[in-house]
Amino acid sequence: MMLSPTRQERPALSAAGIVERARQLGTVVPGFNIPYLPMMEPVVRALRDTDSFGLIMVARLEWEKFESRSLEAVREEHGRVGDPAHTRLHLDHVPVIDEDGREVDYLNILGRAIRAGYDSVMVDGSRLPLEENIRCTRRAVELAGEGGVPVEGELGAVMGHEAGPLPPYEELFRSGKGFTDPAEAARFVSETGVRWLSVAIGNIHGAISAAKKDQAKTEARLDIPHLDRIHRAVGIPLVLHGGTGIRKEYIQESIRHGIAKVNVATAIRQPYERTLKQSVAAAQQAVYDAMIGIITQELEIAGKRCQVSGLPRAPRGVGCQERQGSEHESSRG
Repeated sequence: MMLSPTRQERPALSAAGIVERARQLGTVVPGFNIPYLPMMEPVVRALRDTDSFGLIMVARLEWEKFESRSLEAVREEHGRVGDPAHTRLHLDHVPVIDEDGREVDYLNILGRAIRAGYDSVMVDGSRLPLEENIRCTRRAVELAGEGGVPVEGELGAVMGHEAGPLPPYEELFRSGKGFTDPAEAARFVSETGVRWLSVAIGNIHGAISAAKKDQAKTEARLDIPHLDRIHRAVGIPLVLHGGTGIRKEYIQESIRHGIAKVNVATAIRQPYERTLKQSVAAAQQAVYDAMIGIITQELEIAGKRCQVSGLPRAPRGVGCQERQGSEHESSRG
């Protein structure tokens, strides 16, 4: 039986409304994974210092295999260092079947996140056959809908988290193996009610095993014509997982063809891990420095917070005129 989640008070501007607005404007909302709690403060600080907007994210594997502790611990840290003018809190990858082939009590985890006050959640049924993925994702949407929380689903195989070796990347890309099928995507979105769809178009995740997590990611490419066909078929914001290691021109072109949320993990995790032997403060500075480059050079979203938030510029063009409004009520999932 699914228990109706009791949600905490959320900001007036919803995550769903902000990401949809980014899609309409042809820009993007980045999501930054927090596998170590001290990473959150420099991520938020960089967003604030560049007048940008982003999602603070944690995936199940980041409290299972890294040191984010729990989704509740991440929520507590976000309450301490987060900034509602610049961030929302997103629960990333909650798999139905995890990277080690184990069944996950995914509805329980999603319910916990909704009760804790997460602004959006993701259920990942991509390792399931299409019919099962639709069924499990629809159950997640029904649960989250009771709390007014938008759901991201995934269709296609974004590889990289599995324990075994990946097939040669060029072979994967040429064959299109695991790529999201546009017709299946249209059916998936229609029958589940997800607000965002994570797609496989050549992107891959960074490795997470202890033996491989320090390795540089394979430089992935994106099949932009295929992405365009998916976007035309579904008409909702699309999500690019595994954003690290993809050349800027591919990222920018993908944004013009429906990608409205880009997930970033390895690009900020590895600098933290490499520098942590010096001190936590040094590791946090490494994250901040990486963030500034991602925001200003790779994604080019510095100064675009007012645009994606739908807020007017403040007098003299410095920041936004913050206001309470009803956009959350009209655009939540």
